[in-house]
Amino acid sequence: MIPLSIPSIKGNEWKYVKECLDTEWISSAGKYVDKFEQQMTSYLGAKYAIACMNGTSALHISLIVSGVKPNDEVIVPTITFIAPANAVKYVGADPVFMDCDDYCNIDLNKVREFFETQCDFINGNVINKKTKRRVAAIIPVHVLGTPVDMDPLMELADRYKVKVIEDATESLGSEYKGKKSGTLGLLGCLSFNGNKIITTGGGGMIITDDEHLAKRAKYLTTQAKEEGMEYIHNEVGLNYRLVNVLAAIGVAQLEEIDNYVKIKRYNFNLYKKLLADTHYTLLDEPPYAKSNKWFYAVLCKEKKEKEFLLQHLNSNGVEVRPLWFLNHLQKPYAKCQSYRIEKAQKMYDSIVNIPCSVNLTEKEIEEVVKAMKDAS
Repeated sequence: MIPLSIPSIKGNEWKYVKECLDTEWISSAGKYVDKFEQQMTSYLGAKYAIACMNGTSALHISLIVSGVKPNDEVIVPTITFIAPANAVKYVGADPVFMDCDDYCNIDLNKVREFFETQCDFINGNVINKKTKRRVAAIIPVHVLGTPVDMDPLMELADRYKVKVIEDATESLGSEYKGKKSGTLGLLGCLSFNGNKIITTGGGGMIITDDEHLAKRAKYLTTQAKEEGMEYIHNEVGLNYRLVNVLAAIGVAQLEEIDNYVKIKRYNFNLYKKLLADTHYTLLDEPPYAKSNKWFYAVLCKEKKEKEFLLQHLNSNGVEVRPLWFLNHLQKPYAKCQSYRIEKAQKMYDSIVNIPCSVNLTEKEIEEVVKAMKDAS
């Protein structure tokens, strides 16, 4: 079986983890947590980074520190892994689901239209006419590694005083007009899950240039414990701090990020070349972005062809998967508001994600393409 996406552990991971084990610094204290944060800020060109246990916890904390309250609403794309919608519910708010554009990212024209036609701007707050609730934030997700067109999004957010929490969990290494994804909103969230471009097995990080938000995020991720020997807690905190042994893996992985992005982009272009004489097309990047090509999305002509391709490849030694099921149709969110979702259904009905691991060989890519041609 050619796997869909597995990590590459070929750098200093064993060396750094062994140091943690030898010194017995394996939990939430230790030099590698701080080092991972410092190296990430240097790589991204950001001021602050707070390492936490996964990308979902990064989103959860970011919503809290950005001021999203119970009964608020947060705009979330319907095409994304379910984590952003879940994080919104964790703080007692509700998602409002948005359609996608041609790159599977949130449709900014419909976001603008939603603000202009479905909301009132009252006392500095966007109020949803239908629910009478405040729209407090928006979570743009850089789907499959391709950055959202952030300039017009930030202009909208500034005009309507809505906070932007950038979900860059899939896009570490991607760039928007020369700036690294994760640094473009008020806060950015990263994930180091096992299938991400770099991994710690599990893990996440909050990125921000705001010192106050950074300090508050770190405080809340460490059980809201006050400084000093006494165990004083003035708020309800969360046990979200990344542990040293996982951060050690992250440091080693981050050392390889530029090479990983280069490999991902090379393999994408090889797929594109080998599929040029077929009717299959790969979802590419817009002119304003340089994607890390985290996942490779093949566009089929219709739902029936997509379903056949999924079945054929999985039964012939090639692990593939569909796009995530649309969030506005998920059972926990069936009663939440969605706005003019049209293109997202077409994307879901046509996309198959094909093998994309960093250590994928050219021979394996040729085998995947052959299996795809056999299915057509």
